[in-house]
Formats: sequence, structure tokens, C-alpha cells
Amino acid sequence: MTNRFLLTLCLLVAACAGVSPPPAGAQEQPVTIESSPLTLKIDEPTATRVGRLIWRGGLEMRASSRNFGGLSDLHITPDGRTLTSISDEGAWLVATPRFDAKGMLVGLADASMGQLRGLDGKPIDSKPEADAEAMARLPDGSWMVAFERRHRLWRYTSLTATPLPVEGPADIGRQPANGGIEAMTALADGTLIAISEEYSLHPATVTGWIGKPDGSGRYVWNPFAYATIPDYKPTALAVLPDGSFATLERAFDMVRGVRVRVMRFEANQLKPGATVQPEELARLASPYAVDNLEGLAATRGARGETLLWLISDDNFNPLQRNILMLFEVAP
Repeated sequence: MTNRFLLTLCLLVAACAGVSPPPAGAQEQPVTIESSPLTLKIDEPTATRVGRLIWRGGLEMRASSRNFGGLSDLHITPDGRTLTSISDEGAWLVATPRFDAKGMLVGLADASMGQLRGLDGKPIDSKPEADAEAMARLPDGSWMVAFERRHRLWRYTSLTATPLPVEGPADIGRQPANGGIEAMTALADGTLIAISEEYSLHPATVTGWIGKPDGSGRYVWNPFAYATIPDYKPTALAVLPDGSFATLERAFDMVRGVRVRVMRFEANQLKPGATVQPEELARLASPYAVDNLEGLAATRGARGETLLWLISDDNFNPLQRNILMLFEVAP
């Protein structure tokens, strides 16, 4: 067996044998995040570019809380000053990104965590209920959260609030238990865009939905298809500053480990019944920095440049990492 095969096998065994952390309290609790710098390319420390992405810094993160980890989606405020993430154990994280004089990401400060509440107002305390995989910030400042295993959408007026259930697409419950909505974002008019990781109605695609608000708190849902290539499935979605979209696509196998494609498509592709055909911006695989990347956000930098933020889910596995990476999209 190769060393890579042995490492991958260890990762799988550790993930299956791992014990989930206890649920965090619903109230905000401070947490100290320790971070060490990432190198874009292990065998070339001076590398600053992969595909159309320019390196703007990265972190490997550890924290004082047992609940820190499993980070499955990401939101960054337009000014780049507040990071929000959720975990597949139902926890939420808020922190402040820190930069050096050159605008490179160097750390996180002022971090706090808590646990999402259920419909009964109590912290969610079971994995089937707590598996939050995607989030979107709505125009009124509230949060839409997509859960898998028990597939559903809940809207939170704040991260510490009791949620309201939202009726999702008619076929939301037909998704594979561990292959539900992983990619979701909201447009300025409140429209929700959601893409399933594994649910497919047509060959070489997965299913997405466009949810138009009807003014009464409900959505009118229409499906579309998202084209995929073998092994790669979408795990995150973000609106870029120019109105186009970016996605992350993840692949994993025992021989090659984790690989991630960073993709982009124009807004005019996103129509009911259409098939979105994204283009590849970059591919992340060893020896480039990569892990189980499941969260994506986009902001505009001080020079007007487009910035992409990527965050990973470590599955609470000591052999995986919580990493946060920042890239500039080259023109």
C-alpha cells in the first residue's frame, strides 16, 4: 500500500470511529482560536497562484472549544470584518478576520460560538437534527439554514433565535440522507438558490432549485440542473460581486484523497429547467493546500478585486484540518 492510501484509510477509520462533541450552549460563548499560516503549495513555498486564483493567505485553525470544527458553510460581510460559519453538529461561529499591511489573511479574533436552536427553542442536541450543511443571509438580516439527514429549511432571525420552518422544494425529502442541500445562497431580492450534493434527475447533473419569495414567507420553487463531471459534487455556492456565481465541487477517493474544483458561472444560466455549465477557475489537490472544503463566500477587496473565502469541515477528525483560505480572482 502507498503512504497516501494508508493515510486515507486512517482518515476514514478515524471518521467512522469519532465521537461527536457535546452540543454547545445556545447562548454566545467566547472562544479562543489559535491559527498557524498555510502555504499555498507544500513543495513550492513561494507559490502565489493556482489557476485563476491569487493567494491572499490561509490559516489552519484550532480552538479552545471541543465544539469547534465541522465547519460546513461560510458568510463574510461585504466589508470583510465579520465571518460567520455553521457546523454539521449544529454549532455557529462568529469571528473577526485579521489582515497584515499587505492585505493578507493572518488570523481570526473576537470569536464566539453557540448552538442553533430547534423549533422547541432548545439547543439542537442530536446529529440527525443538527446536521446543518448550508446557510444564506437574507436581505432582512435573517439566516436560512439547510439541514440534511432530515432534509429541511429553517429561518433564524438571529443565530440565537428559535427558528421558523420554511417549506422547501416538493422533492427536498427525496435527496439521499447524507447528500442533501450543501450549496445555498440568497440574492438581493430574497430569491434563494440551492443545489443538492447528490440528488439527480438527469445524467451527469445534480438538481438545484430557485426559490422566489411570494411575499407571505413562502417560496415558489422551480428546479434546474447543475452539470457535474465524474467524482465531483457541489458543496458550496456564493454570489460574486459582479452578479455571477461561484461554486465549490469536491471529490474524494482512497487513492487520490480530497480534490476541489473552484467554479464560476454567469447569472443568465440560472433559469428554471436550464442546465448550468460552470467553468473551472482552479483545481486544488495535493501538493496545493486542500482539505474537505465545504464553505464559500465572496467579497470585494479594497482595490475593487473579487475575493473568494474557502473554509473546510474537519469532521471532528484529528487527522483532518479546519482551514480558511483567501484568494483573489485574477481578471
